[in-house]
Order: sequence, then C-alpha cells, then structure tokens
Amino acid sequence: MRVIASAICVGAMALSVAACGGSGGDSASSASASASASSAAVPAAASSADSAATTSAAPAVAAGAGAEPAAFAQCKACHSTEAGKTLVGPSLAGVFGRKAGSMAGFTYTAGFKKLDLSWDEANLDKWLTNPAAMAPGTMMAFPGIADATQRKAVIDYLKTLK
Repeated sequence: MRVIASAICVGAMALSVAACGGSGGDSASSASASASASSAAVPAAASSADSAATTSAAPAVAAGAGAEPAAFAQCKACHSTEAGKTLVGPSLAGVFGRKAGSMAGFTYTAGFKKLDLSWDEANLDKWLTNPAAMAPGTMMAFPGIADATQRKAVIDYLKTLK
C-alpha cells in the first residue's frame, strides 16, 4: 500500500513540476494520465499544487495568521494535518518543535533517521528548500520550494498545527 501511495505522490509531484515548466508536454501528459488512473484524489491535490506554483507569493503572505498558504497544497498531497493520521508521509500536526523522525507509527528511511535535530524555523527552511540534500536517501518525492517567501508562509502555517 505504501508503494502505491508513494507512486501516487510521485505522480502528483511530477504534475506540479510539469506545470512549472520543469518538463515537456509528453511526460506531463503521461504523468497526468497515470495519476488520473491511479486515484481521483491525486489530480485534485495536483491541481492545487499546480495553482500554488502559479500563484504569486503575495497571497500566501497576505493570508491571515493560521490560514493555509497556497504553497502548502504540495505538502497535502502526501501529509495530513490531523494529529496521528499518517498518509504517505507522517502527520504534520505538531511538527514544529518535534524531533525529526520521532512520530510513532511511521517508518522513516535510514537517511531520515540519521537527522539529529528538531523542527525549528531554520531546519524547516533548510528541509523545505531541498529535502534530498538534507537527508540523502529520503523517499520524500518533493523537490523543495525555491521561493523563500513561500517557504516562510508554509513554516508559519506549520507552527499553527497542533
């Protein structure tokens, strides 16, 4: 089941990268067809990620305190905000301040388990910039958020999840 969910998440991420101009039309079409065949929920999540990628940073910052920023749509493709609810990735409820790799009931990769840190602003910013560089071997199929303003909006939102 985890492999299928990972494949779905990879498909959703491929769609969001394709929407940003990260690949040609043929691979985007095949990724879209594959994701559509796999799950009806993934295209909706990918559409949100696509719109997040095309939305300027200003609306994400202008959202009220505790409001979900548009850039967070990419996270929701694989993570829940409900405490204890694991999807492809662990729940993000209470992630701010939590020790990395410590959520009970989730199996972390060896590379992730080596992280000896807690999720504060600096570590979340580094992770959201490029997860694979921070934890080589991670199975998280997420290239990162290049825009610092969007990363800040996501981090500020993560702080509100209890």
